Formats: sequence, C-alpha cells, structure tokens
Amino acid sequence: MTRTLRVGLVQQPAWPDKSRSLDESETGIRELAAAGAELVVLQELHATHYFCQYEDPELFDLAEPLDGPTGQRLAALAAELGIVLMGSLFERRAPGIYHNTAVVYDRERGRVGHYRKMHIPDDPGFYEKFYFTPGDHDAERGQGFAPIDTSVGRLGVLVCWDQWYPEAARLMAMAGAEVLLYPTAIGWHPPDDDDEKSRQKDAWTLIQRSHAVANGLPVIVANRVGHEADLSGIGPGIDFWGGSFICGPQGELLAHGGEQAERLLVTLDLERGEETRRIWPFLRDRRIDAYGDLTRRYRD
Repeated sequence: MTRTLRVGLVQQPAWPDKSRSLDESETGIRELAAAGAELVVLQELHATHYFCQYEDPELFDLAEPLDGPTGQRLAALAAELGIVLMGSLFERRAPGIYHNTAVVYDRERGRVGHYRKMHIPDDPGFYEKFYFTPGDHDAERGQGFAPIDTSVGRLGVLVCWDQWYPEAARLMAMAGAEVLLYPTAIGWHPPDDDDEKSRQKDAWTLIQRSHAVANGLPVIVANRVGHEADLSGIGPGIDFWGGSFICGPQGELLAHGGEQAERLLVTLDLERGEETRRIWPFLRDRRIDAYGDLTRRYRD
C-alpha cells in the first residue's frame, strides 16, 4: 500500500502584536486540519513581526521558553485537532541565551522535538546574530542536524538561512529524514530593482528544490508575506515575498504560493523517495573517502 502524507502549509503576514499574529496562524491551522492535513507547517517567527531588522536589547522581551504561552497554545492545537504541527519560537533558553527555534508537536503527545537554527545571518535588515545563539551540535543528544521522529514520519527540520547550505540538507537525509521542512522569513529590500528582486527569489526557490533533487526527498518551505516596517525608522523595511512551496523528491513543484496570505495543501507519496533514489542513487555514489576537506573553512 502506498504511504501518503497530507501536508498543509500556512503562509501569512505577522504583526508586533503576538495575539493577532497567533490568531492568524491558528485560523490557517484549523482550516488545513479541517481539510484533512496530518502535518501543518508554519513559517519562521510567525508569532511576531520580523524584529531582526534592527538591534534593540528590549526586543529580547519577545522571547519565551519552549513551554511558554506560545508553545502551550500550539501544543493544545495539535492535540485538539489530532495533527502534527511545526511552529516557530523566539526561544529564551537561559539568561543571555536565545535561539530561533522550530518546535514540533505530535497530537496529544505534545512537544516531541525541536531544532535550533544552526546558521545565523548578519546582513543589512537581517541582524540575527545580535538575537540568536547558534544551535548546539551534539550527535549523542540528538542536537544540531538531527531529524525529529513523529507519528507521520521522520522530519528533517531546518530554519531559513540553513536553506542555503547543502551540507545541512545532506546531514538530515543521511540521518534518515523522510521530508525536509524549511520555515523561513525572506523578502526584498524595497529599493532593489525588479531584475535584482527576480534573481533573488529565483535563487531562493532553486536552492531548496535542489535539496530535494540531491537527497531524493520532498521539501516543504513556508515563508511570510507583506511589508513589515523597520520600527526603528532607520531602514526601509522588508517586502516579504511569500512564494512558499511544496515539491517532490525530483524537485517537481506540487504547490506554489504567491505573494498573499494563503494555505497550501498537498498529498505526498512518501514512497517516491525510495523510487527516486533507485534511479538516481546519489547517496550510493558519494565519494566519502575524498570529502575530508569539507570540514575546512577554505582550501588554501
């Protein structure tokens, strides 16, 4: 019998008001669950505006522990609706240690795992290194690039800037992930011209579809939408481009969002990964004896 997974994705705007942002998330979650979704994926930092556009120590007050109010609300929804739910938290782990964390809730079991963003950017308008400590790497404790086991399968959860790194996707695939999930927050710098905007968005879509091809796995990408102002008044803000998508193990687009709030719903055939790897056996043919220098910063 073919093993399938009904996957839903919420693409939404977000606001400084957590209640308003989470209400929007909940509306999408409920709509998708009612339509039969077994797994629902939310975007990066969906509970707040994208606050990393500027550096302000007071914004650390937005952070919560894993089982804080936002986590409790998401866990309750997963239990009520009988779904696996991937949400995103600005996590306060300890005084002075904060993470950008994706959290997975499995029906009535509650929180079954989390992933702390490993690659942290620091670009104009994306000053994440000020706020986020990189995730730990500890294979014995299942930290770092470690899939999360759920009732619907083994999820390889990564976050936003991780999406540019083939090493991250490969390590998740090598650990038995059955699907790759990328909650993300990316958009345009308003002054850029249309050609530059097109190049950026095309590159973002292409790199993640390539992870599907290289690893023979479906990929789910949830991005936010709408203009979010730089509340410091210094920058022009960000136009988040949406473009969320779900693709199959050969990179084929199964659903692709636009630039507005919307929900995507797809039935994945999880056995296609096995079929794809039989005809494109990239993992078999890797020259693991020759890749030692990948652990170096640069070969010079």
